[in-house]
This record gives sequence, C-alpha cells and structure tokens, in this order.
Amino acid sequence: MLPAHEAREEQEQRTAAAQRYREASAERKEIEAKLAAGVLYPDTPERIASRVNRLLERGGVPPAAAVESVHAEALDVPETLERVIGLTKDLQPWSFLPRGARAAATVARISILRNGLERPHGTGFLVSPRLLLTNHHVLPDAETARHCFLEFNAQVTIDNAPDAAIRFELAPDTFFTADGHLDYALVAVEPAADGSLAGARFGWNQLSNQQGKLVQNEPVNVIGHPMGRLKEIALRDNALVQRLDDFLHYRTDTEPGNSGSPVFNDQWEVVALHHMGVPNTDTQGRILRKDGQIWRKGVDSDDTIDYVSNEGARTSSILKHLATLPLDPQQRALLAELGPESGFRQDATAGPVETPVAPAVAPASTPQEAAAVISAPAPATAGTHVGLRAPKDAFGGRRHLVFLHGRSQQGKDPELLRRGWTGGLNHGLTRAGLPTIDPADVWFPYYGDRLVEVIGQHESLPASYADSPAVAAVEAFAAESEEGTYEQLVMEAAVLAGMPQDGQAATENLGSKLVGSLQGALSWLAAKTDVDALAIATIFRDVDAYLGDQAVRNAVLDRVFEEVPHDGELVLVTHSLGTVVAMDLVANRLLLGMKVTLLVTAGSPLGMNAVTSRLAPPGTDRPGTVNEWVNVWCPTDAVAIGCPLEPVWGKLTEEHAVVNASDRAHSIEEYLAHPEVATAIDKFLARSTG
Repeated sequence: MLPAHEAREEQEQRTAAAQRYREASAERKEIEAKLAAGVLYPDTPERIASRVNRLLERGGVPPAAAVESVHAEALDVPETLERVIGLTKDLQPWSFLPRGARAAATVARISILRNGLERPHGTGFLVSPRLLLTNHHVLPDAETARHCFLEFNAQVTIDNAPDAAIRFELAPDTFFTADGHLDYALVAVEPAADGSLAGARFGWNQLSNQQGKLVQNEPVNVIGHPMGRLKEIALRDNALVQRLDDFLHYRTDTEPGNSGSPVFNDQWEVVALHHMGVPNTDTQGRILRKDGQIWRKGVDSDDTIDYVSNEGARTSSILKHLATLPLDPQQRALLAELGPESGFRQDATAGPVETPVAPAVAPASTPQEAAAVISAPAPATAGTHVGLRAPKDAFGGRRHLVFLHGRSQQGKDPELLRRGWTGGLNHGLTRAGLPTIDPADVWFPYYGDRLVEVIGQHESLPASYADSPAVAAVEAFAAESEEGTYEQLVMEAAVLAGMPQDGQAATENLGSKLVGSLQGALSWLAAKTDVDALAIATIFRDVDAYLGDQAVRNAVLDRVFEEVPHDGELVLVTHSLGTVVAMDLVANRLLLGMKVTLLVTAGSPLGMNAVTSRLAPPGTDRPGTVNEWVNVWCPTDAVAIGCPLEPVWGKLTEEHAVVNASDRAHSIEEYLAHPEVATAIDKFLARSTG
C-alpha cells in the first residue's frame, strides 16, 4: 500500500489526466472522423512532412523502397508522404528486433526499501551514461530516491529462464530534479563498485526535441515492468491517438508498474515518458468503473477502473522544462550528455561522478592518476592534447590493448575519448556475459590535434555556404586534391553503394539540392546510408589528405608510434581513418619482434581500391606482423561502404555485419557495443596470464 502522500499525488495525476482527456474530446472526435473516412494519418501536413524527412534521413525507410512505393501511381503530395510512412507500419526490417533488444537493455525496474522490505516500485530508463528518467510520482523527491535501487536485466533470457539481475544504486545527491505537472524525475545513477557507469554497461537512449518522431495513428511500443514483473514489452495494437501540448494519448496495454516506462516509435526513439492510464469519467469528472458505476476511492480496487487511454509526457516538453532550470555548471554538463538533439550545449563536459561510495572509473585512483601522460616527440603547444599510457601490468603485462581513433577528434580530451570507447566495449562485454575492463588499462595514442595542424584546415565553412555546407565542402575538398584522388574516393564509394554509372540516379535522394557528378555521388551516399553528406565529405577529405600528403602521413605516424607500446603484443582496436593509419603502422613502424595478436577494424574504408592502392606498400597483402584480424561494419555506414573486406583482403579471422543506431551508424561506441565484437577482443586479451 502506498504512503498517503504518494497515493494522494497519484490520484491528483489521474484526475488531471482525465481532465486533459475530456478537454481534448472535440479534437479527438475530428481525428476519429478522419480515420473513419480513410485518412491514414490524421495529422497536420507540416508534421507529416517532418515525419517523412526524419524517416528518410535516419534510415527508417530505405530511399529505394520509398521510390518504389510511389513511382507507379500518380499521387499528390499528401498521398505520397502517407505512403512513405505506411511502409513502416506493417513490415519492419530485420533490425527492428535487435534494435528493440538494445533499447530494452536500458530499461530498469525501480524497487524501494520500505519497512525493511524491498518492493517493486516502478520503471525507469537510462537517457545518458549516468542519468535515469522516471516519473515524479515514482520518485517525488531525493529522499525517496535514496531508498530506491535499480535492477537491470530483470527479465527472462532467450531460453525463457530468469536472467541475472544487475543492481545499481541511485545518486540523487549528484543530480536530482523533478516536475509534478509533467510527472518526470531525472536522477543520477551511482557507478558500480568497479567504477563502471550504468550507461557504459547497458547503453542509453538519446532524447530529441526535434519534430518528426511520430504522427497520429502511428504505432508506439512500451517497455517496462508491469505490476513489478520481469521486463515486458507492449507491441501489438498500439498507436498514438492524440497529441496535446505537453502529453501524448495512445492506445496500448499497460498496467501499474509501467509508470516511468519509455514510449518508443518503431525506430526505437523515445517519444514520451509513460505515466499512467487515463480513466473514464462522468460529466462531473468522477472516475467510472468498468461497469459504468462511480469508482469509490478506498473501496474499489484500481483494476476496476475503466481506462480509456494511456498518457505520457512528451520528450520535447521534458527537455524544454529541463532547459529552464537554474543548474550549476557540473549539473548542466551532465545534461549535455543527453545527446546532440537534446538542445543542451555539447561542449560542456561532466567530470567523474564524485560519490562517497566509489569514484567514476577506478576504485583505487582517479583516471588522471592511473594513466600517465606520454610526452610527444616535440613539446606540446598550449591546448594540444597528447596520448595516454596504460600500466605495464595491465592484462598480465604481456599484451597491450590499444585504441586507435579516427578523424574529427581534434580539441577533444583523450581521457574522455578513452572512456567513451571503453564504455562501448564494456557494454558489449556485459551483453556477452564477460567481465568489463578499466579505461585506465587501455593505451590511447592521440593524433587528432596533430592531424588538423598539419592539414592546416578546419571544418568550418564560410557563412555564405550555411544553407548548403556539403556542397561547399565537396567543391573545396576536390579543388585541394591536386591529383583527383578525393574525387576517386567519393565516386568509388558511391558506385560501391549501388549508384548507377550514368550519374542520373542521385535523384533518388528525395529533395536533394546536390548537382553535378561528384555532388551527385555524395548525394547518393547520404541517401543510401545513415551518415549525413557533410560528414561523408569531410571523412573522405581526411582520408585523402593522409594518403596523398607524405608530410601529413609522417606527422600522424610519428605521433602514433611515440604513443604506443614498444614491446610485447598488441590487441589493436581501430576505427575509421585509424584503420588506415594502423595498416601503415603495422606494416612499417613496429619494432623488431613486436606483433599484433589481434587487429580489429571498425567502420573501415580499407575495402576501397582508392585507399588500398595508396597504402605503403600498396595492395592488399596482409602485413606479416598481424596474426588475427576481425572486421566489423555497418551496411549504413558510408565510410565502410567497401565492406566486407574478405573479398578484397582474403580470409579474415572474423567479419561481422552489424546494425548500429540510425543516427550513429559510424560510431565506434556503437560498433564496440555488439557482443560478437567484444567477445573477439576479450578472447585475445589474455587477462589471466602473467
């Protein structure tokens, strides 16, 4: 039984939800009439257009499928847009289920210690590496949060056996805020005893304040712990009924205990925070039972109430409210971790979560104390970062785990980058049932600042190109490539992505403004993958600069060589441009007697002839210093468009095609979070050897 104040608040929330439902009845009847008349998605033209744009941009609908669905009939614009949205309603790509499983991993059961007993209390889900979102009526204040704990993996396994739940404590003294109207509470999660963050182990959901995530009558999915049971998912016969200013009303099966559950669209983006069912009421606002009689508080049970809908607070409304709060810099930096579409500045950096129980990364020391900073060949200038060294006895001292990053890392803190890579890997290790690793045990050579310094350019473009930065970028980068090698890279990638050689099919990218053969190739890549055109243009610029300018190549290799181990064996995990740098490193720079026990390439362009023909030495002969090679690639990652690598390089130890989040197709954290990738790395770390 709930304490009096919690029962009172829940009743107030229920009454408010019922009032909102009554007040919206006129608009709801209009929506129902449109549905009855055959309108598939009774929403505004602007919202329908925003939805289609987001689906196409994020890979929710493949451009080819969109074109195929509309080209055979003469349709007006509204019919065309509705047809595109309809592609997502009945049939889903095979990635729907693994992406759903990944989203489900972020959901935890909240339990409370009350009167000496631990009882299920609600549901919550991770929205950053260290923040959890739930309802205000579940966690009304910091004091309540101190008596609660989280259970991740409170679910059944694929064999229908109970999984081993993993417990995390809440840290309301680090961060806690809540709002009664929107019925949300956002609270920090205590790091585990080994210093690992909950988000590093289970992943998190990036919140977005942008339009286009859902239109009326589209399906929704809810994952939670109804009645405190093991994790369940509501998938069938669910749909958005109506959108209010701050809330969504939707049709789905939920029960008490689902409070605080995430409400997802079919692309597994969070669209709302579920908080309760909406009860049917009479003209006086009194709650009705299923038999039509007035529900009597204290006499009738909750399961006799006639619920007519479900209600959740809109993600965008929660983010807008958070933006108005007076927070200190550390708290605002924590909010910045909610993601690039949250509306919070991404240049703010939250330091380690300081708690009386455990530090953020390692039990014995801070990351800065545990990792010695390596000196660069020449004194670093002010503001220039250098790489990080691991202890000599890490992983038994015989093998060294090295992360080698890709492009666009200039100006970033190597410690935070190392922590991010390790977080992704620990997520994959946890999903594979393997022990996690300490970030301080990883070598992290850093050449981001050096690369930009020697290229002598930045990614900022003139203001006159603000409306079409990708066009400006591709023109500028092609002009700088004296031998036309930049154009070769982009054109080869587009052909590998299926672009017809006649150069006309780039029109399949609906609404594209890119023209010309090179810009058309870039347009095709953006339409076919989950990477935006400007990112593709700059990624290939950096690859071209590295391969085509010996001064750039030497500067990068010199820096990396100075910051990797010079004895023993390497487990070398590489990403993007870093895979190309690694191939040069292992072929030409390793000291005599050293070898790479395992090379991991993720999101690599090493399947493209325009790259392999310019390696040193050129060609596709595997360096003799590499014993085992594992490649991982995502079909919607434009940089890995030449994958799989086996047809080019011959037999690899393993090669995995994986599905990354639509807006993070090229993310190294996404790649490392896959259990098959993490398992391969763990196999070669030889943790127990001395």
